[in-house]
Amino acid sequence: MTGSILQATAGASAATPNAIKNTGSSALTGLSNNFASFLSLLMTQLQHQDPSAPMDANQFTTQLVQFSGVEQQISTNANLSQLIQLGQANQVEQSAAILGKPVTAASTQLTLQKGVSDINFNTVTAEPVAIAVYNSAGAQIKSDTVTTVAGANKWAWNGKAANGTTMPDGAYKVTVTALGVPAGKADIPFTVTGTATSVQNNSGTVQVQMGGLTLPFTAVQSVGGG
Repeated sequence: MTGSILQATAGASAATPNAIKNTGSSALTGLSNNFASFLSLLMTQLQHQDPSAPMDANQFTTQLVQFSGVEQQISTNANLSQLIQLGQANQVEQSAAILGKPVTAASTQLTLQKGVSDINFNTVTAEPVAIAVYNSAGAQIKSDTVTTVAGANKWAWNGKAANGTTMPDGAYKVTVTALGVPAGKADIPFTVTGTATSVQNNSGTVQVQMGGLTLPFTAVQSVGGG
């Protein structure tokens, strides 16, 4: 019989709006409603129980303890969520120190700021490398072939398209590909360097913005240069 009480209260929770909201306060409200329903059903059941076969009080005590444990867990999760939000706000505040400074980050796009953009990559040996820049529509607007040096390399773009048009500041997709290498091994990873213009918390993720390029703060590899 006690199992039917828990099933009935769980069903009542599923039918209420509070039970479907993914917040600590609504969860506590739903739990309180369940608990009130549980006590109401329990009292009704006690009033109509068979005196010759009374219900086991230990089962009721166990269920009361379970309700209390769930309430504590919900409260703990709500407090933890508040701590996470405070930590994120603190991270944004601390990250504000990078504003106006050159930032190097992992990305698949470069950031053109004031007509200047840099990407950085490494090659094991000196080799020919093709670099291509694409606009937001996916059309290639710039290509270049350079011979690298063994180790660190940097490629700068002045914002000029292949036809001589000056492109507006913003984010542009870029690829770096080793020539004469099988397709599966041709892509060369790179980082981009730009000036940090803002730091923000977007839905729980701290992001850094470099002009028109927005990246998670975890993508940042260095501040102050490549």
